Amino acid sequence: MNYTQRISSYFILAVLFTLSFASNAEPGLWQLEKDGVKSYLFGTVHVGDSSMKGLPSKVTKAIDASDKVIVEVNVSAISPMEMQRRSMPFMMLKNGKTLKSELSEQNYTKLKEYFSKKSIDIAMFDNLAPWAVMVTMMQMEFQNAGFSDQYGIDKQVLAYTKTNNIPVGELETLEYQMEMFNNLSLLSNEMIEETFEQLADVETYFITLVNAWKNGDMATLTKYYNESFDDSNYGEISEQVMLIERNNNWIKELTPRIGKEKLFIAVGALHLPEQHGLLKQFKDQGFTVTRL
Repeated sequence: MNYTQRISSYFILAVLFTLSFASNAEPGLWQLEKDGVKSYLFGTVHVGDSSMKGLPSKVTKAIDASDKVIVEVNVSAISPMEMQRRSMPFMMLKNGKTLKSELSEQNYTKLKEYFSKKSIDIAMFDNLAPWAVMVTMMQMEFQNAGFSDQYGIDKQVLAYTKTNNIPVGELETLEYQMEMFNNLSLLSNEMIEETFEQLADVETYFITLVNAWKNGDMATLTKYYNESFDDSNYGEISEQVMLIERNNNWIKELTPRIGKEKLFIAVGALHLPEQHGLLKQFKDQGFTVTRL
């Protein structure tokens, strides 16, 4: 319950909470109301399998009732080539650093053996930041298991907005999110160690969490949150960088708009629970928050 859980505030929900999506699933959707004007808050995941195809009807109805959809980053507006051009400067090591120089000898050896078993030369990653290598590992494992961003909920939300000519806004830039991971670079060894630990048992380890997301089980997601962001140095730093700062920024931007605009806000599900989560912060700002 260490790194993979902690970084999961963005990536595990983004990458793992997508193993299944039954037709009767009821993921969490909340109504935010002020002065008689209703907006909506929806917890998303970023990749999935073919069983996740199709948004729940309550979600499409909420989108239809909104004037604008707000997402973390509007990836539908970025071509693959543009995505690569803008991401690479953040993913590449600078000033003579290499993957080997950024990791302990033990962790570098484990990575080398991992890629060797897949007939991949680790030299391909010599100039990549450890967090970028970690993301590559996760993508490989989940692609092998049949998961793709094609069935991610946020992409389906964006596809629905395009089909129905609904305007889209974003809370962050791609560059902001890339820099967020660079800010965790001092914790690279912990990152790699816990990635290996969790990927070894990923098929079974996250089943409970998958079901919690599907059913909008906030009690389980909150328990997971508290175990992920513990009082260790790593837990506190990753919570601050990946959740608290971002949630506070989003509240500052969205609060003046809700009650004046009808918004559908779709963000990663772990941004919702606990004392720094969006649900509590919206309540503290005087909005009526109702589970749908």
